[in-house]
Formats: sequence, structure tokens, C-alpha cells
Amino acid sequence: MNIKKVNLAQKLATFSEHWSPKIVGELNNQHVKIAKVKGDFIMHQHDHEDELFYIISGTLFIEMNDQTLELHPGELVVIPKGTPHRPYAPEEVHIMLFEPATTINTGNQADSDLTVTDLEKI
Repeated sequence: MNIKKVNLAQKLATFSEHWSPKIVGELNNQHVKIAKVKGDFIMHQHDHEDELFYIISGTLFIEMNDQTLELHPGELVVIPKGTPHRPYAPEEVHIMLFEPATTINTGNQADSDLTVTDLEKI
């Protein structure tokens, strides 16, 4: 068995596009993803999957129906399945996501221009 460590800074340095998550690990039918985000995403929900956002750098905002969360480096939040949410970032933010391998980044808005269905493993 060849077990390798993952250096998130090195992986983040390999791409520049925003809102295009990359797979950096897999465990128990879950993907560990990293992404660079900036600007506005769409309001969406995941009907069958919870989604974990962990902030590596920058400040991420997540708008929901009744509140907006402000997340800073070292903080995380779990968005429960069925919860409408819209992430946005005025400046570039680096995030890590934990979600089931079946999760589509735009959830119930899978026909969006921001939908990524063929995730790259880096």
C-alpha cells in the first residue's frame, strides 16, 4: 500500500480557476475537495447530502434564508441537506469541502453554468 500525504498549499498552487473543486482525497464514499472561490455562487441546496466547508484562507460568506454566516480561516460549517445556501466571497478564498462522492456542486441547480460534473483529481 502506498499511502501519501497531501500538502494543501502545493495542491492549491496547481490551479487558478474559481468555483471548480478538485479532489485531493477519498474516504468512505466521501470526497475531500479543495477549491478557490471568488465572487458570487448561486443559491442552491443538496437534497440528499450534507456539505462541510472548511476555510483555509480568506473570508467566505454563506447566505441562507434566515442568516448569513461569515467564516474565517480555521473555521468550518456543515450545511445540512435540504438547506438552501449561497456561498460568496468578495476576495479569493481557499476552502476544503467534505461531501459524498455523488454530490454535484450546484445541487438542485445542476443545469447552471457553474456546475462541475467531471471533477479533476490532483
